Amino acid sequence: MTRAEEAAPPGGRRRSPWLRFGWRALRTAALAVLGLTGVMMLFEKQLIYIPHRQLELTPAEVGLAADEVFLTTEDRVRIHGWYLPVRGSRRVVLVCHGNAGNISHRLDRALLIQSKLGADVFLFDYRGYGRSEGSPDEQGTYRDARAAYRYVTDDRGLDPDRIVLFGESLGAAVALQLALESRAGAVVLESPFASVPAMARALYPFLPLAPVVRTRYDNLAKIAGLRLPLLVLHGERDEIVPFSQGRQVFEAAPGPKRFFSIARAGHNDTYVVGGDAYWVAWREFLDELALPATEAGSG
Repeated sequence: MTRAEEAAPPGGRRRSPWLRFGWRALRTAALAVLGLTGVMMLFEKQLIYIPHRQLELTPAEVGLAADEVFLTTEDRVRIHGWYLPVRGSRRVVLVCHGNAGNISHRLDRALLIQSKLGADVFLFDYRGYGRSEGSPDEQGTYRDARAAYRYVTDDRGLDPDRIVLFGESLGAAVALQLALESRAGAVVLESPFASVPAMARALYPFLPLAPVVRTRYDNLAKIAGLRLPLLVLHGERDEIVPFSQGRQVFEAAPGPKRFFSIARAGHNDTYVVGGDAYWVAWREFLDELALPATEAGSG
């Protein structure tokens, strides 16, 4: 028997070496995808939450008066915040920040909210961020926002109708959940994504992550239940959250609602690139809201 005959499979037909190579390459690629998917699942929280412990600025360093507060959440986690009053304020903007940094990185925007909108600002850090205890997860961020809301309404005694719930990026999902549970005057969502699975598909289209991620933040599924006036802001060149996802969330929301697209703005420079037009969009939206008869200026 010849060497070729010895290598031949039953029936006398030999398997092409290119076919064998193709199957091996496909198997290797499949194993690599599964392995990378497993790694992404293992480090899911580290990919979603990027907390900074060090506070880089204080309100005093940028000329802001502040009441420093430590709050205890419903699951007994101690979180940190700054209440920033302005004289003659008629509203408070409760800020749910994005997934990176901490409240010290939001002081420049807080200063602009005060000067452009004449509103108090309440900044709080999620668990694991800044001086807040614990480590972040989806349900934990919701609990942290509830504690912040209780501080504004219960401890400071402010009328809920004077509260504007504001969330940026991941914070948009936190603000939306709070808006579904709580009474407030309005909600403003900046750069909202459809859901974490939708973001996984957008950022890692070659990995089957969407069905297996445990963190949901499903704005698109929740937004239909909103019963507050809504403003959505989104940069047209957002390199993190696709502009199309912000539009999806807006289209699925009931009214009253407004959408403001920020020309040439990316994910983190909306209020800088947007300039005066950005703040005009805020003011026009807020001017349409009814306020309680009694003044609540806390400055």
